[in-house]
Formats: sequence, C-alpha cells, structure tokens
Amino acid sequence: MGTKGREIVGDSIDRVLELLNKAFADEWLAYYQYWIGAKIVEGPMKDAVIAELVQHAADELRHADMVSMRIIQLGGTPLTSPKQWFEWTNCGYEAPDDKFVKMILEQNISGEQCAITTYNSIIQEIGMKDPVTYNLAVQILQDEVTHEEDLQALLEDLGVFLRK
Repeated sequence: MGTKGREIVGDSIDRVLELLNKAFADEWLAYYQYWIGAKIVEGPMKDAVIAELVQHAADELRHADMVSMRIIQLGGTPLTSPKQWFEWTNCGYEAPDDKFVKMILEQNISGEQCAITTYNSIIQEIGMKDPVTYNLAVQILQDEVTHEEDLQALLEDLGVFLRK
C-alpha cells in the first residue's frame, strides 16, 4: 500500500485490520452457508430459493475478495486458514442440518441480520478516520440489506404457499 494511503488511517490501523479480518471470516462462512444451502435445500419453492442462494453466495465471495484487498492495502494479511474463520467470526456458522426450505431461509436471514449489524458497527466506529474502509463497509452493507429483503420476501411467499 502507498504510504499516504496508510497514513490516513493513522493509529487506528490495528483496529481497522482486526475489524476487517473479522468481517473477512464472516464473509467466507456466509459464502459457504449459502453455497451448501443451495446444494441441499428441500421443499416447496426450492428452485427459487436455490437461485437466490447461489446469487448471494457469489456476492459473499465478492465481499471476501473486497475485504481481503483492503486488508492487503493496509499492510495486513487476511486470515489464512479456515480454522481462523471460526475463531474470528462475528456471526458464526449454523450448519444447515434441517434441509427444509423454511429453515434454510431463516438461517440465512439471521446471518444477514448479523452482517448488517457488523458492517453498521464498522461504519460507526471507523467513520471518516478511514474513508476508504468506510466506503467499502457502506457498499457491502447495501448488499447485505438487499439480501435480507430478498430472503424475507421468499420466506413470506413460502408462507402464503404453505397456507394453501
């Protein structure tokens, strides 16, 4: 990273790197949660749910890439082991042991709500001390809000479907 770009972060660099690595762990676990869910989901409307989960998985992988690039720009190293993801995660990982579409949707809605809280916290804490990371967090937060809305809409549609 350029010295001036790192300089604007100042004394906050270690904390910013910590927050970013925690978010990086979350993104990888979210990616896997969506990816595996799309493979195993069962029940009504599963094709629509699969399509949404596949798209969200791609978005989470893109987020992991964005966050890792920012970590590297700041002179840090992204977590290098999946074991570290479980040690650093904000949101954890809930294995989709119940493959029914409603349960898969609810698990992923919960994950998105945690991601929204995480990125909102990053935005609040970092503010303009690091405008580049701030903008990155805002961009990802917008995606996470959309993901929550998409999944909740599918869950509502499923509820209507199941009542008939």
